[in-house]
Amino acid sequence: MWLVLTTTCCLICGTLNADRFFNLENEANPEVWMNISEIITYNGYPSEEYDVTTQDGYILSVNRIPHGRRGAPSPGPRPVVYLQHALFADNASWLENYANGSLGFLLADAGYDVWMGNSRGNTWSRRHRTLSVTEEKFWAFSFDEMAKYDLPAIVDLIVNKTGQEKLYFIGHSLGTTIGFVAFSTMPELAQRIKMNFALGPVVSFKYPTGIFTSFFLLPNSIIKGIFGTKGVFLKTGKEPALKICNNKILWVICSEFMSLWAGYDKKNMNMSRMDVYMSHAPTGSSMQNILHIKQLYRSDEFRAYDWGSEAENMHHYNQSRPPLYDLTAMKVPTAMWAGGHDVLVTFRDVARVIPQIRNLQYFDLLPDWNHFDFIWGLDAPQRVYSKIIALMKSYS
Repeated sequence: MWLVLTTTCCLICGTLNADRFFNLENEANPEVWMNISEIITYNGYPSEEYDVTTQDGYILSVNRIPHGRRGAPSPGPRPVVYLQHALFADNASWLENYANGSLGFLLADAGYDVWMGNSRGNTWSRRHRTLSVTEEKFWAFSFDEMAKYDLPAIVDLIVNKTGQEKLYFIGHSLGTTIGFVAFSTMPELAQRIKMNFALGPVVSFKYPTGIFTSFFLLPNSIIKGIFGTKGVFLKTGKEPALKICNNKILWVICSEFMSLWAGYDKKNMNMSRMDVYMSHAPTGSSMQNILHIKQLYRSDEFRAYDWGSEAENMHHYNQSRPPLYDLTAMKVPTAMWAGGHDVLVTFRDVARVIPQIRNLQYFDLLPDWNHFDFIWGLDAPQRVYSKIIALMKSYS
């Protein structure tokens, strides 16, 4: 999307004076280009930052808001909640609206000990004990490894630091996928989760209708030819695209592209915050992760990554085909939300998943919501976040 926005910018500015045109920018928000620790402290909250090393050697950055702006309500431990971001995002996505509209801040003010991780390969978790980011082997991962290694390492860190044996899990988009894989395959980890909250859940990926779909129709060779075989960073054109979205005239173009990407619900996004959103996303991920998501789309099955041959699959799984993930094995109490205007994770796909969730405690379809409304929607605090907090209190 960023490349298309940049091309559009160049075409427009080819007929107009570029300097004069970009002088029409709105005043930038202070949080533009801030890291998450800076965003937390800028908003007046306590901030802690940790590194955790996974079993397979990746070094992940994890952030914590131990309590709200008014201080710790009591000397005792507070209930813990962990938030897992989406594909091409980082943990700042939970904090990019104002404090009264961002889930991370609202949870802290509601009395929760808030933890937010960064998946391997994104801007803040691009380190390894022995591997360099220039090596192919560094990028040989998908959401399989994020579920198998990243999430357990982060949960262990949280348990060790807080002394709390159980916590709540909230995921958005691919963050929900990580949770579903982990909780259905690792019973010991699942026992540590009080409740699983899935926002725009990605399991079935048969019916997407956004522009992402056309990308998945391309052969792997072309996709790799465009983005390479290692990491997918999508930084090209990010700053010009940000200029378009923050321009007093061109912001409409940005709004249209966001609708093509995630679905139509323009009135529910604070366009004055677009520069904050776009300065933090997209971050990076691996080509293997992208191809794994493509496999979900093409195969219509929720399986581990297909390494491309029976021999490779035998090496990794001791079977010729990647194993299926059985969601019926997940016993964690779960609540899910879907958007009726979500073109990335459509309700048709979510409806296929619902019967597989054996311990589904709550489901809500928001008819007018798109895929980004779960983190950026102006009415998210009233329509979703308040319900999350109410459910957390009932499952304390």
